[in-house]
Amino acid sequence: MKVYEEYKKKLCTPQEAVQAVKSGDWIDYSQGCSFPTALDCALAARRDELRDVKIRNAISCRPVQVVEQDKERQAFTYNLWHCSGLDRQYLDQGRAFHAPMAFRNCGSYYSRGLAPVNAAMITVAPMDARGNFSYGLTNCCQQEVLDAAEVIILEVNPHMPVVYGMENDHIHISEVTHVVEYDGPLCTAPGRAATESDRQIAAHIFPYLYDGMNLQLGIGGIPNALGELIAASDLQDVGMHTELMSDGYLQLYKAGKITNKRKRLQRHKGVFSICLGSAELYEFLHYNQDILSAPMSYVNNPEVIRQLDNFVSINGCIAVDLYGQVSSESAGIRQISGTGGQLDFITGAYMAAEGKAFLAMRSMHADKHGVKHSHIVPRFTAGDIITTPRTQAPYLVTEYGVAQLAGLTTWQRAEALIAIAHPEFREMLIQAAAAQGIWRQSNKR
Repeated sequence: MKVYEEYKKKLCTPQEAVQAVKSGDWIDYSQGCSFPTALDCALAARRDELRDVKIRNAISCRPVQVVEQDKERQAFTYNLWHCSGLDRQYLDQGRAFHAPMAFRNCGSYYSRGLAPVNAAMITVAPMDARGNFSYGLTNCCQQEVLDAAEVIILEVNPHMPVVYGMENDHIHISEVTHVVEYDGPLCTAPGRAATESDRQIAAHIFPYLYDGMNLQLGIGGIPNALGELIAASDLQDVGMHTELMSDGYLQLYKAGKITNKRKRLQRHKGVFSICLGSAELYEFLHYNQDILSAPMSYVNNPEVIRQLDNFVSINGCIAVDLYGQVSSESAGIRQISGTGGQLDFITGAYMAAEGKAFLAMRSMHADKHGVKHSHIVPRFTAGDIITTPRTQAPYLVTEYGVAQLAGLTTWQRAEALIAIAHPEFREMLIQAAAAQGIWRQSNKR
């Protein structure tokens, strides 16, 4: 009963809890579904009495009140490790800033004192009889954030599932400064429906998949299209080891495709670090002994991934140049997402026995004026952030096919990439390759 007494002593309103915040503080909202909705609203209400309060978050899935209620940034500065579509709007409007990072290293920024935390505010599952709160859907670098924090404020939400973890999956009431309660829906991000282009790209990747593979999927239409193909196929005994668990995995579990029984690590257990998807996915994870959460420093560690034979990593990208450099986080200087774990998984998959990594994208897009732009470009010149260097370029995939770049010379790379470019841009790309000295006369046109 002592833990319940301690709980009651620390229980307060969101308005009372945020009084712990002072001007000049760094506040951490963690990432994804850990977003503290009630505390964010209460902190935003202190706009007129605070100055220079810096907030960190990642992948915002609902309007962030410290941004919405302080459009001139007089009190709050919003900073993002990784961006959602909403975050992209905030960045475009000059109401947020991006913090570059590699996901496997993010926790170390806190533990090494590079990312100070005066107050951490996170959403957790209700306390159990032993005084523990499950971190639920976000393991990531949650523990490092809380270890670095001077003040820890928990927002207890009955909708947060209890998720078992390998480590760093809960906090005890004795370590908490304040507790608030909030009964509202969690952040959700159901996967978008696959387009025809997504299905064409997925169909090009599918022949490379096989029984017993360990699968890492990103989020979006292409993973959803692949999920549909795998679910309807005769593939068996797929393993899950992924930084982000989305609804694409849910359909694979429901179809009986994921068993994890051929994994060398955590046999019979699917492993993830962040979950973001539908309410159905969250309910599926609640007390599910088949799935474990783990810190990003483990999940994204290439040395860990190396030990998972037959590892297949599939992620999206924005553009690639004829040298094989890949931009997956910006269009020019416009921030779109973030580095995330892309390079982590490309590195680990290459190290794993029979491992493969794929980066997928549509071959082109049309802007709001109807002007078409190729996603395979001669060279990057507009400030595009290079996420994957040409020295580690994996399989590149568009709706026109697959280009395997490892081991190829510059003229071979140019030929392979132009072959999967949109037909309308191929002649332009050939001329550019020739001008750049990377087109051999005997190359195929």
